[in-house]
Amino acid sequence: MQRRAFLKKAGLGAVAGTAAVAAPAIAQSAPQINWKMTSTYGPSLPPLFSTAQMFCDMVKEITDGNFNIRLYPAGELVPGYGVMDAVGNRTVECGQTASYYYYGKDPSFCFDTAVPFGLNVRQMNAWMYEGDGLKLMRELFAPRGIVNFPLGNTGTQMGGWYRKEIKSVEDLKGLKMRTAGFAGEVLSRLGVIPQQIPPGDIYPSLEKGALDAVEFVGPVDDEKLGFQKVAKYYYYPGWWEGSAQVSLYVNDKAYAELPKAYQRVIDVASRAAGAKMVQDYDAHNPEALRRLIAGGAVLKSFPREVMDASFEASNQVYKEFCDKDPGFKKIFDNYMAFRDNIVPWFRVAEGSYDNYLGAALARKK
Repeated sequence: MQRRAFLKKAGLGAVAGTAAVAAPAIAQSAPQINWKMTSTYGPSLPPLFSTAQMFCDMVKEITDGNFNIRLYPAGELVPGYGVMDAVGNRTVECGQTASYYYYGKDPSFCFDTAVPFGLNVRQMNAWMYEGDGLKLMRELFAPRGIVNFPLGNTGTQMGGWYRKEIKSVEDLKGLKMRTAGFAGEVLSRLGVIPQQIPPGDIYPSLEKGALDAVEFVGPVDDEKLGFQKVAKYYYYPGWWEGSAQVSLYVNDKAYAELPKAYQRVIDVASRAAGAKMVQDYDAHNPEALRRLIAGGAVLKSFPREVMDASFEASNQVYKEFCDKDPGFKKIFDNYMAFRDNIVPWFRVAEGSYDNYLGAALARKK
């Protein structure tokens, strides 16, 4: 796509000018801005980290090299879970992370990523952009000095890797499991001992026996991290992450200093790079799962008993948080009303189609 055509379609007239303005004139008149961006992730997780790099590259290209954002992987400038504080205090101007890592600061941040038995990726996009999601999240992040933007989604995640089979709720008791955010709170009600561990430390902990189970993302990332080598039972679905939105955090003062056209570039580039992440996972998870199974992974679904107990525990935790936190309740009520309205439509259309086609293909074999 030609840069000028892209800018015109995106409404970036302040950058592109009119059709009669030559590119060199734009480059000469646009301000030169250099930012730093940190990430919770690194190159070992290509779909996640490459999304951040694509965002930076797009910003640079759209602005003819005048707005440059240098990306740093986790640990190079800031610890992986330090993105929120680093952006809020302007150690860096922006960062890539998943908001449920900051559950300890405020459980409401999980609505920006995933909550148990929540929205799938398309439903999440609909809530963020056509519902009240982005407005509510902007209100939530404002006191932290952050302007947030969706920056992709993993889609529905897997239920994780286990050293032993999970045949009942009883099998969860005492299980030391790497998980994040709200999932840990709910799983603890079922007897699990949750551990929040950065991506780079998960495999050694599992290998040494410090963990009995681990959930991370899905086949593409799990294969890269090698969990199948030390825990062979691979469960689905990840009911705590019907989707998992990744976010771009931008320091509010740095954002306010940008020309309006550059602010628009951030919005457009984050949407485009975010869409690419979803496509990446959808395209490559199937083959990664086949390779994992061929390599010895045992694919299993959670028993209905476990799913039902998890659903009930989730609802109990939600009630407790709503009863004590009006801010949480405000977001919860809006999010769940949107979920309850949209899920029946997906069940009629998407669900019935997918279920029939899957069964038909299985019979064909």
